[in-house]
Amino acid sequence: MKKILLGLLTAVGLFTASEAHAFDLTASYGGFTQMDAMDCHDGGSDVNNAWGALNIGADFKVAPGFTLGPSYSFSSTSRKHFSENKFYYHVLMLNGKYNYYRNSIVTLYGHVGVGSVISHQTYEGDSKNKGYFAFQVSPIGAFVDLTPNIALFGEAGFGAQGLLQVGVKINL
Repeated sequence: MKKILLGLLTAVGLFTASEAHAFDLTASYGGFTQMDAMDCHDGGSDVNNAWGALNIGADFKVAPGFTLGPSYSFSSTSRKHFSENKFYYHVLMLNGKYNYYRNSIVTLYGHVGVGSVISHQTYEGDSKNKGYFAFQVSPIGAFVDLTPNIALFGEAGFGAQGLLQVGVKINL
């Protein structure tokens, strides 16, 4: 886990130093995540589906049409018959996006991310943590520019950030 976090910090540091003035901030919501589909709650068939995931990230421009940067996602759920038994998911990933089509309003892109899911489970006055491999693969995504610095986006894929993801991007 420490190696993944240090790798993420090193990558962000390198890209920040080389392209400090060119990055985007993103905030989004994604529905039906990897945590539900791939049992990131340590077994048990009586776990509710999570409500989705809230995602924030920074994308640093490293080459024409290509960005790389970290993201954080949060989700949670509980057991069906034991509401005091809660699961909290914290996801750290390194994401790459490639713009493969652009016109004056719309940019189409693909998105791949890898990292880790940290599952925190609380129950009857106790708790435990467990780590899982996190990923996001979204072959189709679209940015729609509202202003030169603000865009709305949506993407379809699968992973820790959601099956369908919608959000806003701010270019700084």
